[in-house]
Amino acid sequence: MKRSCPGSVEDISPAMAANTGGSGRRGLRSLPMGCVAGILPACVEGVPPSNRGPEALGTAGARARDPTSAMAFGLDAATPWGRSAAARGSALRGNAAMYVAALFGILIFAAAVQAQSLWDLANQNKETLRIATLFTAQDVRDRFSSEAGIDAAIDWCKKTGVTHAFIESFRDGYRAERSALEHARDRFRTAACDVSGCVTTTKVGKDSTGWKGIACYTDGPTQAHIQEIFEYAASMFDEIMIDDFWFTDCECPECQEARGDKSWPQYHCDLMVQVSRQRILQPARAVNPNVKIIIKYPQWYDQFHNRGYEVVRETADFDRTWVGTETRDFADQRWGGKVQYEGYYLMRWLGVLGGAKCGGGWFDPYGTHEDTYVEQARQTVLADAKEMLLFCYGSLQRDTGPANVTKLRTEIPGLFRLAELVRNRPLRGIAAPKPPNSDALDEQYVYDFVGMLGLPLVPTDEIRTDVKAAFLPVHALKDPQWQGKLETMLNAGAPVLITDGLARKLPPALAENKSLLVLPVHGKPRSLLDLTRAQLQPIRDKLLAPLGIRFDAPTKVALYLIGDNCVAVENFSDDTITATLEFAQSVQATRSLILPTDGQADFSFVGGKIEFTRITPRTLVVLRY
Repeated sequence: MKRSCPGSVEDISPAMAANTGGSGRRGLRSLPMGCVAGILPACVEGVPPSNRGPEALGTAGARARDPTSAMAFGLDAATPWGRSAAARGSALRGNAAMYVAALFGILIFAAAVQAQSLWDLANQNKETLRIATLFTAQDVRDRFSSEAGIDAAIDWCKKTGVTHAFIESFRDGYRAERSALEHARDRFRTAACDVSGCVTTTKVGKDSTGWKGIACYTDGPTQAHIQEIFEYAASMFDEIMIDDFWFTDCECPECQEARGDKSWPQYHCDLMVQVSRQRILQPARAVNPNVKIIIKYPQWYDQFHNRGYEVVRETADFDRTWVGTETRDFADQRWGGKVQYEGYYLMRWLGVLGGAKCGGGWFDPYGTHEDTYVEQARQTVLADAKEMLLFCYGSLQRDTGPANVTKLRTEIPGLFRLAELVRNRPLRGIAAPKPPNSDALDEQYVYDFVGMLGLPLVPTDEIRTDVKAAFLPVHALKDPQWQGKLETMLNAGAPVLITDGLARKLPPALAENKSLLVLPVHGKPRSLLDLTRAQLQPIRDKLLAPLGIRFDAPTKVALYLIGDNCVAVENFSDDTITATLEFAQSVQATRSLILPTDGQADFSFVGGKIEFTRITPRTLVVLRY
C-alpha cells in the first residue's frame, strides 16, 4: 500500500492491512482501544527494517507532546492544554498513565500483526521452502504438560514462520505418554501446522562398546525394543523422522562373532540395513500402512560407512531422506572444526543420491552465535533443501537460542527468495565426486575446505569423464577405474585438481600431464584456509577457464554458479573483502538478494567484469546476469 507521512492511516504494510479487515482504512476503524492507526514499532522481531516504520516510536512521543495529536491516544485534547500549570500537571499525570497503557497496547498489537505477517509469508511459500522445528520427547513431557505450554509453543512457531512440527515420542530411553503426544499433535493441527513424529534411537538397549548412548544392534532384545518404539510412533503419526543416531560402532564379542570374515564397516552397514528393514520399516507399515519413514543422515559423511550408514541401500529403502547441515562455529572449542560449506556440499551430495526423496536440512544452535547460526540456514537453502528444521524448540529457548532465532526471523523473507532462485536449477562448476562408502584416510572432509577457496563445486556420487573440470581427493580410490577415468579427462584437456594424497598413487605418466594440478593438503585439510590469494589464483584460473569465468577473492569466500544466469558469493570471514568475477562475454548484473538485511555488497560491471568493491563480513549476495 501507499507509504504516506509517518503515522497516517495509509502508513501500513499490506500484511497489516490484510490483518485489519482487508482494507487498510476500513479495518483500522475498529482497532482496539489505545491502538494508533499506522504506527508500527521499530523493534518488532521478525520483521525487516523496511516494514517496521522506524520513525514510529519517535512519532508517538512527538504526538504525546502535541495538543493537536492528543486525541490519537484517546486523551482529552481540549482541556489539559491552556489550563493553569497545576491543573495541567494533574491532568497530564493522569494522562501519562493512559499514554503508557496506550503505547503498551500499540506494541502488543503491532507485534501480533507482524508475527502474523511472518506466519502468512511462511504459509504462502511453504511449497518452495517449509520451516520446521522439533519438540523432543522431553519437551512433550515438560513443556506440553499444560495448555499454556502448548499455547506458548504454537505462538513461537507462528512468530518464526514454522509451519511443520515434529513431535518426538522417544529419546534417551524415555518414551512420551500417548495422551500427551496425541493431544499435542491435535493442538498443532488445529493451529494449522503440519505434524509429524520423530524417534531418536539413543539409550534403547544394550550399549555399544563405542559411542556413548548408541546401542549394539546385534543384540536380540535391543532389536525387539526398537521395533516396539517404531510401532508405537506409527500408531500416532503418518510420517516419522529418525534423528541421526541410527548407527552402531559396537565391537563387542557378540558382534565379533556375528561379523565373521566381514570388515567392521561391511558388517555394520549390513546389520543396520537388515535391522532397518525387519525392525523398523516392515513393523511400522504393518501398524500404519500410510506411514512414511525418514532417515536423517548426520553431517559426518566421511564416517558413514564405518558406523553403519549405508547411503545407497538405506536411501533406496526409506521413504525419504534428510540431512544434518549443522556446522556451528569453526573456532568453538567443543563444537568447532567444521566449515560452513560442509552443509552445502553434503546436502547437494545426498540430493544426488536421493533425488526427489531428499527433503530437508536440519541445524541447531549449539556452539553458534547469530551470524554462524543463520549461515547454516543459508547453506541449507542454497543446497536446494525443500525444508529446513530448527533443532530444537527447547534448546532455542535458552543460551544463544533466542538471539539466533531473532536474527533468523529477519532473514526468513530472504531465504524464501533464495529458495526460489535455486529451485531445480542445475549447478555449473567443478565436478567433485565422492563415491559412497569411500575412505577419506587423512583427508577428512576436504571437499568442505576446497569449497571455502572460491571453487564452485558440483557434488556427485561417481567419477564421470564428461566434465569440464574436476576435483579428486583420495576418496577416488574407492572407484577401481579411477586411474583410467582420470586419464580420459586429462587427455581431453579437462583440468583436474587432485590432492597430494592422491598424487602419491599416480603413475609417472599421469603425474606429468599439463592439465593436472596438485593441491597441497599435507594430511590437514584445514590448512587450506591458510593459502594466500596469490597461491589460489593459478588454481582458480586453470579450473574455471573451461567454464568461461575467472574469480579472484581471499579464502573463506565461496562461489556458487546456479543455472545459466545466477551467481552467489558468500563471505564467511570476519573481514570486509573485495572480489572480482569475470565472464567471457559481456554481462549486465543486477542484485537479486543480500543477506543479512543490513549487509552490503557494492559492485560495478563493465563488459564481462563484475568488480565487488566491498562485501561486508558474513554476507551472501546473489546476482542475476
